[in-house]
Amino acid sequence: MSATLSPSVIATVKATAPALRAHGLAITQRMYERLFVDPAVKAMFDQAAQESGEQPKRLAAAILAYAENVDKLEALSKPVERMVARHVETGVKREHYPLVADALIPAIADILGDAATPVVLAAWGEAYWFLANLLIGLEEARYSEAVV
Repeated sequence: MSATLSPSVIATVKATAPALRAHGLAITQRMYERLFVDPAVKAMFDQAAQESGEQPKRLAAAILAYAENVDKLEALSKPVERMVARHVETGVKREHYPLVADALIPAIADILGDAATPVVLAAWGEAYWFLANLLIGLEEARYSEAVV
């Protein structure tokens, strides 16, 4: 993983913020449809929060915040810390991140259609893994602390 995202990835991700503001909820709903094909993954999630729509709304807001702040991630330190705590509480591990990537990136393509160009999808793939690797590192440190 690089220490930072390239300027072109940052620009592309930031440029998608208006589309995410308009279609973020549809993207996250579609992502969860794809993700929940696996019953074991579905069981990791609070289904009441899914059914009420709260979880897809929270994730859509988080993705939008990431797009808007991808060039100044320090602005997201508190939300990232909350996400890490929640992930550790629910048992999210390194191996779960590819499953989310495999659901999220196609969901962006499904909902944004022609606007989800190969450049946009590649930028979001890189941005996803940049954040995922950050979360994985923080979560693994938290898991290690719990064992000591």
